[in-house]
Amino acid sequence: MSHPAELIGSNVKLNDSPDSPSFATRGLLLFVCNKEICNPSITYYGFYLQNYLFCVENAQPFTPRYKRGGVGEGKGLFGLSGKLTIQPEYQRNYIYADGKKDVAVIESILKGYPLGLIYFNKVNENKLEVLDGQQRITSFGRFVTNKFAIKDESGMQQYFGSLAPELQEMILATKLLIYECEGTEPEIKQWFRTINISGVALTNQELLNAVYSGPFVTLGKEEFSNSLNANIQKWGAYISGSANRQDFLERALEWVSKGKIDDYMSRHRFDTNIKELKNYFNSVIDWVSAVFVDVESEMRGLEWGRLYEQYHHHPYNPQKVSEEVKTLYGDPYIKNRKGVFEYILGGSTDTKLLDVRVFDEATKKAIYTKQKSDAELNGISNCPLCALGHEANKIKIWSLTDMDADHVAAWSKGGATDSKNCQMLCRTHNRAKGNR
Repeated sequence: MSHPAELIGSNVKLNDSPDSPSFATRGLLLFVCNKEICNPSITYYGFYLQNYLFCVENAQPFTPRYKRGGVGEGKGLFGLSGKLTIQPEYQRNYIYADGKKDVAVIESILKGYPLGLIYFNKVNENKLEVLDGQQRITSFGRFVTNKFAIKDESGMQQYFGSLAPELQEMILATKLLIYECEGTEPEIKQWFRTINISGVALTNQELLNAVYSGPFVTLGKEEFSNSLNANIQKWGAYISGSANRQDFLERALEWVSKGKIDDYMSRHRFDTNIKELKNYFNSVIDWVSAVFVDVESEMRGLEWGRLYEQYHHHPYNPQKVSEEVKTLYGDPYIKNRKGVFEYILGGSTDTKLLDVRVFDEATKKAIYTKQKSDAELNGISNCPLCALGHEANKIKIWSLTDMDADHVAAWSKGGATDSKNCQMLCRTHNRAKGNR
């Protein structure tokens, strides 16, 4: 196995690289100021984890700068005097801050485990981007600035500042292998997709952000992917997922594009405002919160964009809607509370949305047996509605498999789902009766 230093300065054509033959990588060793092997023809980077990045050739320390969100989210994090962008537009937000993945990064360092390759994209002579590895790099920075702790051998929480000096030095002296990639924008983004097929999988929206990176995505992420946005908690009542994983941005785009997110992002990629996106999103949220004044947990994750398009022109009385929601929530026969809201919006007619509890098999068999016995005694059909007719089925005895249980008094009109309100009808009459 080659020593990492042997890879320095080597230009490698990737056999499985994107289509263009010009796409290549140059191996770089990331280390702490090891000037002994410096070569004037190669750019070396020494990464001091204690909040500094060093350019070895110039031996100049640079403090990372943060635009928004701070190190906790990895937003706007730069190094090498602004030359290195640690979170480019196409990168997802920092997602390792869960007390598991971030801790695992530091524990791997302390155990001497390899952390895998890190890739830089060479934009031009004066600009580099972290193509892959920003989660690990940001975890390093957060730990050495005491943003989270790890557990020692005794199970005690230890921040970087409380570690033994030799452990601090081990972390600060960590060596990583870096590949610098050059290519066109489509090539770089295709490579970004390729190297992200392992680890924590990218969401579909994170991939789309990479493909259509530009001012529109940047503004969209500032609005919908910023966990410091005061509206996140309100939006979270209606949208599933997290801002960091781009779920809120994805819903906003899905709603305004009527499900054609890819096409919408392509057309608006270089827009310098997101007014249409914000206005439509806020219209949906404001409409939902106005119609349903009581926020229920089952509202989270519903297809509010579709429901808005279908029903926002209909007039609703919020007080009556609230009373109906409470009534339906108190009904023991309703199995699907998530369907309550569309049921009400649609005029309270489509009971399939509620998955109303049906009669059990024992009840159906008992009612069938009684109806069959009474029908045979009276010489009529065991389907009460057939018995009232004049056709041949007036005296037909149906088998149990040819009949369905039916509410005598419809459930929607207060009828209970018990044996006293159950009758067996032939399937034709049961379908014809519907909700009457």
